[in-house]
Amino acid sequence: MLLLNPGPVTLSERVRSSLLQPDLCHRESEFFDLQDEARMRLLSTYSLDSSKWAAVLMTASGTGAVESMVAALVPKSGRLLIVENGVYGERIAQICAQYGIDHERVVGDWLRAPDLDSVAARLANQPPHAAFTHVAVVHHETTTGRLNDLRALSDICRGRGVELLVDAVSSFGAEAIDFNDVALSAVAATANKCLHGVPGAAFVIVRRSALLNAASRTFYLDLGRLARLQDERNTPFTPAVHAYYALVEALREYDEQGGRTARHQHYGALAERARAGLAALGIDSLIPAEESSVVLRAYLLPPGTHYARLHDALKAEGFVIYAGQGNLSDTLFRISTMGNLTSTDIDRLLDCIARLPR
Repeated sequence: MLLLNPGPVTLSERVRSSLLQPDLCHRESEFFDLQDEARMRLLSTYSLDSSKWAAVLMTASGTGAVESMVAALVPKSGRLLIVENGVYGERIAQICAQYGIDHERVVGDWLRAPDLDSVAARLANQPPHAAFTHVAVVHHETTTGRLNDLRALSDICRGRGVELLVDAVSSFGAEAIDFNDVALSAVAATANKCLHGVPGAAFVIVRRSALLNAASRTFYLDLGRLARLQDERNTPFTPAVHAYYALVEALREYDEQGGRTARHQHYGALAERARAGLAALGIDSLIPAEESSVVLRAYLLPPGTHYARLHDALKAEGFVIYAGQGNLSDTLFRISTMGNLTSTDIDRLLDCIARLPR
């Protein structure tokens, strides 16, 4: 079965086989060697200096990493402005509500890019006693496949002295992220998307300077404690050891295949092959390719076609696609190009869709 959903992904045999390595106690030096390698390789994905940045591992899904990032890095006296244009922006707001973090939302149409003028205006028009300290955004909003403009948002944040927190769960490892931008404070991501690992290992890439003022709102997901103990070759709890095995093997494979540039090009070629093939069948993209991520694209269901029928027919042929979310669930489907996929797989998918009755 080939997974065309936005994670978990179809694994390479090499990564799948890594799960069969010997059982390992998480208090032994061999585990800490594994943890150190994972952290080092995560930083090298974007050529980051370990004296300035920390890769903080945790056993969680991508949402756990986002929760850890937001709960730790917005101080108790801070305020967060959330830029929303999809389900995952909404989720950041739900996390803030859960922890009682002072926040406001700039909510936009899910089919459009964020209104950055509104963001700038909100940051400019705030009382000194209640100024925003942080802005949060989803880089790749998989609700629609839109790639939000981090550079433009960073410019706004930098001009106001506000720190940027990024949900990069579905973009880390494939899309460009400018870690040299002083506005960027942290990104949260996971192993089982663009890195082609397995579910269970997630991480936050965070400026070490930001960790100095980290809040401690959580217990299990306490980012500051995780960072401190991992720097000491330690861990507070039992991590998903075999998921870490798979992450390290996936990162080794990632490097050998050419790193982020090669992965972006590969995804882009597959995504364009799918888009062009579906267009030839009369199936339109939800948003233009130039506004989309290479990781996932959303497509409009043909008139009279129900998602469940399309899904089940393709699953019978060995493909798992993904439904729309929220109020888009009845009108679109999504195809991700992450994982161990080839152009031949995309061609076979298109052939299956072409043979389906309309």
